[in-house]
Amino acid sequence: MSEENNNLGDDIKKGAEEAAEAAKEAASDFANDAKEIINSQENKKVIAGILGIVIGSLGIHKFILGYTKEGIIQIVITFVTCGAGGLIGLIEGIIYLTKSDEEFYQTYQVGRKPWF
Repeated sequence: MSEENNNLGDDIKKGAEEAAEAAKEAASDFANDAKEIINSQENKKVIAGILGIVIGSLGIHKFILGYTKEGIIQIVITFVTCGAGGLIGLIEGIIYLTKSDEEFYQTYQVGRKPWF
């Protein structure tokens, strides 16, 4: 009976190690896929557009596109105007989402147009 318990314990340990290895591989694959999604231009367009519409007053959509200075300016404008500056983010979010992928890429990634 003791030998059966040892064999059962070894089988459980082996199964746990295999499961851990499979989970590690799945997590690595997921992380790689997530990096590809975040770095793709189309998804930058969608993410920046949605963030511009939802929380454009914080300028996060600017930071997503790599416009740090403009993002900080957006935050300052929002505070100075008591939130009315958030309309800029709303307008930009709508503009981002209505442009074609190629036009968005050429305008905001290649051309580096920071406003509207």
